[in-house]
Amino acid sequence: MRVAVVGGTGGFGLALAKRLAEAGYEVVVGSRDAERAAAAAATVGVEGATNADACRAASLVILATKAEAAVATAAGLSDAIGTTPVLSVAAELTFASDGVSPTTEATSVASRIRDVVDAPVVAGLHSLAARNLGGDAPPEEDALVCGDDADAKAAVLELAGRITSGRAIDCGPLASARALEGLTAVIVNVNKRYKAHAGIRVTGVR
Repeated sequence: MRVAVVGGTGGFGLALAKRLAEAGYEVVVGSRDAERAAAAAATVGVEGATNADACRAASLVILATKAEAAVATAAGLSDAIGTTPVLSVAAELTFASDGVSPTTEATSVASRIRDVVDAPVVAGLHSLAARNLGGDAPPEEDALVCGDDADAKAAVLELAGRITSGRAIDCGPLASARALEGLTAVIVNVNKRYKAHAGIRVTGVR
């Protein structure tokens, strides 16, 4: 499978691209600037291209931009994405002196992305930190995934299971993305409080 990591020149995008390549995926890192994409992609041994070119040749598009840019980026790339499944990993967070909170938006980033593309949208990987993904070995944690399209979700669940040493957990319909995105705030607060790099493990599931 060829995977486009849109906005992949950031820390999370590059860590994810590295882990995907090591898991056997064909990966292309996208950026608005082709030269920047190529330079960043070379650091993890994958291809680089403009975001649009990356999407046109992909079997799965991962939107790894900053949360505040995710919906606008998806809308701008709608023609290039076409009907290719999209994975949203973004979580909108509010930072304050007393900690990090989820956004007060009524709908998830993933749901808003679904409204601007003609492709099935899956949400997931929100609990995986860039530092953990970019380590020497797959992170020892589970990856949580939700979506409405069965085939798209199955592809993402397989991918998630190959980039972690834990399990890929099906968390139901895309409506669950609101909770998964909010979980990111919880993990950030835990990591700040305990000076850790925590992830998620779901117990009682075989």
